Amino acid sequence: MTITRLAALGREEPPLLALARRLLSVAEAGLPSMLLPGGEAFAFTMAGRKAPDGSWTLERRGTSTRYAAITALGARFLPEDRQRAVLGGRTAQEFTGLLVESLPAVTNLGDAALISWAAAETGHPKLSDALARVEALDEEDRPQYTVEAAWVLSALAAARATADVEKHFTAARNRLLRARIGDSPLFPHATGPGLVPWYRAHVSCFADQTYPLQALARAHASDDAGGDPEALAAAEACAARICALQGDGGQWWWHYDARTGGVVEGYPVYSVHQHAMAPTALFDLTDAGGTDFGASIRKGLRWMTDVPELAERPEHREPLILDDLGATWRKVYRGDPKKAVRAARGLGTRVAPNLRLRSLDRMYRPLSVDRECRPYEFGWMLYAWQGGRI
Repeated sequence: MTITRLAALGREEPPLLALARRLLSVAEAGLPSMLLPGGEAFAFTMAGRKAPDGSWTLERRGTSTRYAAITALGARFLPEDRQRAVLGGRTAQEFTGLLVESLPAVTNLGDAALISWAAAETGHPKLSDALARVEALDEEDRPQYTVEAAWVLSALAAARATADVEKHFTAARNRLLRARIGDSPLFPHATGPGLVPWYRAHVSCFADQTYPLQALARAHASDDAGGDPEALAAAEACAARICALQGDGGQWWWHYDARTGGVVEGYPVYSVHQHAMAPTALFDLTDAGGTDFGASIRKGLRWMTDVPELAERPEHREPLILDDLGATWRKVYRGDPKKAVRAARGLGTRVAPNLRLRSLDRMYRPLSVDRECRPYEFGWMLYAWQGGRI
């Protein structure tokens, strides 16, 4: 018997079901305003502006191809009428078609991979064109950023049942597995040397963990010939480690030491990690036959309304979910000049992996809120909670 992810959440912790439904409503309410005029592209971000009366408005800034593709990936799980409401009158497949048509001008591998992934999952008839663009951009033996390499593997896993991608799939799968340093369960920021300065090559971020573990889990699930135990084991090890390191308040930390599997710097804590990215990856792992990390997912989700960083002092308390605005504020951070804490810990741990420089925690407390919201946050939220069965 299978049940939806929301139903499982309600069974395990009913108050969190109400929170998840509230967040999904915010996502559907907020995404239409993130579309640029014409409804063919999404903004890069919505920046909060405070009015003299204390209220907030949102201002569209920039444009993002990858955020549009992620939104299509999530919106496809909605009923057709709600897809059209979110995507400017188009279904997820129709909107993905716009992205596929834009591919000749796309030069970023990650953007092309996400478009291909969306084309595969929406059953777009021009999937082969999208895959050809990914192959053209994915130069053999060239290091790639880990996140983008993971998106390539996820796209190929999604396309595997309908397209001949085995050669590229095997190369993408092996590239991710080889990227790890020694016996560490975590992934670095790039799959090889040359993209990251030597002094911070050991530092990787949360996205460098969630997207590879998701991709490897999906690779295992896409193998009809008995699965891929090595890929599943790597996904399991990564998931187990980030869950073991999760903060007492449910925080998913930001920067890790890819050599040792430890935390370099915890802040910022991003809302998207709490309500969307961690659930998306860990749910896909469970769907692939891996461990159920539901307790960690629920602990992270709970942070959205119970933010210990903002509870210490009354003057810093504010909600991160803004229902009327259709937004969730992006992150809680230290407010340190030029990200000084991150830089100091990155440099320090290069030489002494266990160095913590705890005095910096007293000097720069995480009391600041980044008041912006990006489309991909809601795209992954829809993907996490509307998709899949467990």
